[in-house]
Amino acid sequence: MTLVGQIAELQNYATYKELSWEGSFEDYLALVRRNPQVTRNAYQRLYDMVLSHGVEEYIDNKKKLVRYKFFRDDTHGGRDAVFGLDVALMRLMNVLKSAAQGYGTERRIILLHGPVGSAKSTIARQLKKGIEEYSRTPEGALYSYYWTLPGPLAELAGGQEVFHSPMHDEPLRLIPREWREDTINKLKLGNDDHRVKIEGDVNPACRLIFKELMRHYGGNFEKVMTHVKVRRLVLSEQDRIGIGTFQPKDEKNQDSTELTGDINYRKIATFGSDSDPRAFNFDGEFNIANRGILEFVEILKLDVAFLYDLLGATQERKIKPKKFAQTDIDEVIIGHTNEAEYKKLLNNEFMEALRDRTVKVDIPYITKVSEEVKIYTKDFTTTKVGKHVAPHTLYVAALWAVLTRLEDPKKHSLSLLQKAKLYDGKTLPGFT
Repeated sequence: MTLVGQIAELQNYATYKELSWEGSFEDYLALVRRNPQVTRNAYQRLYDMVLSHGVEEYIDNKKKLVRYKFFRDDTHGGRDAVFGLDVALMRLMNVLKSAAQGYGTERRIILLHGPVGSAKSTIARQLKKGIEEYSRTPEGALYSYYWTLPGPLAELAGGQEVFHSPMHDEPLRLIPREWREDTINKLKLGNDDHRVKIEGDVNPACRLIFKELMRHYGGNFEKVMTHVKVRRLVLSEQDRIGIGTFQPKDEKNQDSTELTGDINYRKIATFGSDSDPRAFNFDGEFNIANRGILEFVEILKLDVAFLYDLLGATQERKIKPKKFAQTDIDEVIIGHTNEAEYKKLLNNEFMEALRDRTVKVDIPYITKVSEEVKIYTKDFTTTKVGKHVAPHTLYVAALWAVLTRLEDPKKHSLSLLQKAKLYDGKTLPGFT
């Protein structure tokens, strides 16, 4: 066997075939009837992803807490594991649960707020990585579509016989709004575990192709749908599919088209107008993150011009690409910021609209020595360091780190060291 052949043996063809599934719109409707979970929105999918790793309950200082195993990062050997933040992560999961159930927080930016080095970006990175891997599992499957335009119909896509949905829309969005409720009832889509709800419209480019095909077939919806091929969608940050990251740069070198896309000037000659949606690159971070998650790094350092796009994206779940009508998006928007930037937000009366559209989740420093030790144990093992680590070294380092974060006790009879031990669940005579 050749060397390349030996590598090829490592491939799991069954998995590849499953992730490359394609079918007709009819096949997809049958799939939705069997498994309505494939139509979940971004918040529902993210929430289910975290729960799929399991939870465990425990008592800490007479309080009942929940530990979400996902944030231990066992899948990757604990590389991005988060310790000592179970209370903060419970608050985050409550926000995701509320958004998944449609109680209003889905129309807010999730703002992770805390001091430097408190694992805000690690949590965001874990969520992005987790939803990417979840989309590869049978439980996390989701689907998009593309148009097949043979012969003269290829002119609708500038001569291309295949036109992929540029924002990876949910295929059920192709059903006109006025038919949706009757469609769900007539086809008996949904069950007790998940109720199918079709929200939003397709992107401008697919909307134009749909209207042109309806005109071509004299309004025959069934014939139009024969040009739709549904395919399995695998989210990927590297391929910019369903996962986006936006970070502030020099404001002179950055504009809002990085969020909402820009005109493709080369295609204007083909389609004859700069307001034709087929001559537009739907490659802004809002566009490519559709169906998944968008992370804003240091969100409050963004120029004010970008924040206007954020307002519509959160409250209305819509974005406004240049020269086009508002376009529906379905994505989790999560940002993180430090204390100094957040204070600026509170003191800026012009940012009141943004304050109203954020849900703040505090991510504090760890104040339990035993949890701080776990972080150091992960990074400073004998294997990694290559030398013997003396006993109690990591404990002393963790203790010193925690002591720098605690305020001096108000009781003079209590030392800072004793306070650290109390925070860690230890018992001291005369104190509780």
